[in-house]
Amino acid sequence: MLKQTLLVLALSALSAAVLAADFNPFIDIPFKRIKTSAERIESHGYPAETHEVVTEDGYVLNMFRIPYSPKLANGNAQRPAVLIQHGLFSCSDCFLLNGPDNALAYNYADAGYDVWLGNARGNIYSRNNTRLSTSHPYFWAFSWHEIGAYDLPAMIDHILATTGERAVHYVGHSQGCTTFFVMGAFRPEYNAKIKTAHMLAPPIFMGNTTTPMVVSLADYVGSPGLGAELLQNQVFLPMNPLIQRILDTACSNDPYFLSYCKTLAMLWADGVGNLNVTLLPQVAETHPAGISTNQGIHFIQSYVSNEFRRYDWGPTKNKATYGTQVPPSYDITKITSQVHLYVGLADESANVKDVARLPALLPNMKELYEIPDETWGHLDFIFARQVKQVINDRVIASSKAYDQLHAN
Repeated sequence: MLKQTLLVLALSALSAAVLAADFNPFIDIPFKRIKTSAERIESHGYPAETHEVVTEDGYVLNMFRIPYSPKLANGNAQRPAVLIQHGLFSCSDCFLLNGPDNALAYNYADAGYDVWLGNARGNIYSRNNTRLSTSHPYFWAFSWHEIGAYDLPAMIDHILATTGERAVHYVGHSQGCTTFFVMGAFRPEYNAKIKTAHMLAPPIFMGNTTTPMVVSLADYVGSPGLGAELLQNQVFLPMNPLIQRILDTACSNDPYFLSYCKTLAMLWADGVGNLNVTLLPQVAETHPAGISTNQGIHFIQSYVSNEFRRYDWGPTKNKATYGTQVPPSYDITKITSQVHLYVGLADESANVKDVARLPALLPNMKELYEIPDETWGHLDFIFARQVKQVINDRVIASSKAYDQLHAN
């Protein structure tokens, strides 16, 4: 665990140093051009669109759209819309890399849906602000609260305005679930804009989490203090071509270095598990996609407190910000959307015991589905070899059942 933590911290430090010095010691290494999500979509023959969305606090988010599948007739027909949101360290690419046969975005498009892929503030596709430069610490002064409070509502409103739909289906993985819970509780008016909400590996309560990075850093940044103050409001694992080229090479060639690539998967979540390892070179092209340190700290705080609540700044700033010395908890009972929970028995981040606390609090929970595979882990929900059969088909079937029930 210490070895893994030191590796990711070293990569973060190297990446930051390269960015700061604008120096490339591997100048002779040919850099691979990284495809955008739109280019990945188009490479498989699907139409793709890029949309910019500006949040009420000035963050410029990039969304990618697959308006229809080339396998279906009448591409201009009105289609139900679905928003798919990535997890921590990730971006819209993660729902495309499994290819047109097995990736959730393509599966939804082939099922007749208008597919929208979101990108949270701070990742490689959403690193802009109308007022702030990324070099300014205020740019990074956000956690997953702001993603749920501002990013998701802005993206949903844009989808509805563009398509004319009244509501969308929503699928979130990991942090994409956390931010949905924030939105549903903090902005409860948005529940009416959701048809079905599918939570893949939801880290809401985290008291039983065993993820190495969370557990190993809990004593240092899990509570307000010097450790958190030194780390907060910064970019963590900033993405730059040098680091991505190193990771891409490590994941593609030498078997010795491939073990370190797999270690990155362990750091990101809870190990290789059912992971389709042939995807690792593509994953390494854009992952880790970058986050604010506050996002990681906020998750570690959730582990320490065993509560689902706002960011803990310490008693003095909490009092000034929230009116109480202890950060307020999110009222999950305000989430009236139809919620589907999916949990893996080997998931170290969204532990089955923690997820089991949610049904009693959700007034409109449709199902809690435990994957009938004792080895199913956190990343398997998007990168497993059998993800289409185990996850995607079930999620899409639930969406279609809702649409058929509420047709006209």
